[in-house]
Amino acid sequence: MQKPAISLRGVFPPVPTPFDKEGGIAYPALVANLERWNRYPLAGYVIAGSNGEAPYLTDDERVRLFKTARAWIPGDRLLIAGTGCESTQQTIALTRRAAGAGADAALVVTPHYYASKMGGDALVRHYQAVADASTIPILIYNVPKFTHVNLEASAIARAAQHPNIVGIKDTGGDMAQLANTVRLAGPDFQVLAGSAGFFFAALVLGAVGGILALANIAPLQAIEIYRLYQAGAWDEAAALQRKMIPVNSAVTARFDIAGLKAALDMLDYYGGPVRPPLTDLSLGDREAVHAILVEGGILP
Repeated sequence: MQKPAISLRGVFPPVPTPFDKEGGIAYPALVANLERWNRYPLAGYVIAGSNGEAPYLTDDERVRLFKTARAWIPGDRLLIAGTGCESTQQTIALTRRAAGAGADAALVVTPHYYASKMGGDALVRHYQAVADASTIPILIYNVPKFTHVNLEASAIARAAQHPNIVGIKDTGGDMAQLANTVRLAGPDFQVLAGSAGFFFAALVLGAVGGILALANIAPLQAIEIYRLYQAGAWDEAAALQRKMIPVNSAVTARFDIAGLKAALDMLDYYGGPVRPPLTDLSLGDREAVHAILVEGGILP
């Protein structure tokens, strides 16, 4: 059986969930941010992923986010819904609700609470069961930084044999593993870079696009790396990649989600607070983020 005809080519921002000062979700702020991002030729959006603070959202909150976003995402752009949960049963239930809310595909993070038991066999069975039960395509989400579980290329290739498992967001940054995934999983399986820090390298090795935190604050630059790669202007793409590394690091590894939200505020999007127990940036850290944005040409 052939895989569903869904293209993951291009750049997708993993959208931060906007919270108000009381800790509730500021749905009008999500709409306002989407209206601005819609001005750029993005391929779509990921809602309720890691940058959306998904572990701190209830299932009902996630579904309302999916519905709200779907109403403001153009029909020619994908809505990828983060539906991964710790149990296979709960993941299936949330994935079905995401499909009902208008999601085009589901991004399913590796279960990880019982990390020592989450070997390749267990994870492949998990993804196969979710894919069997889902009416929308499934993307594997491999993010060892948060889960401390790494799904190896050989296991990814086994899961990729399922017709409804269409791709992976790989955030690990291991280029040998990413290349092996492309090699072993076959041409119909679509690999997405999970960080702008290695976006160009991933494209060279066979990735078809990226789900990039950087695309929230620098959509033009993220899209331009992709465009230059596609045009064969690899020296220019590599130069822009290098320029964006400090900016990307500031909103991922160094200051993480609080840094990303602070950067959004500085760029007149709505960033707002993080949800506890995460903490917002100190004044000094906000000044550091501001300086990095200026140096990277994101802020004047």
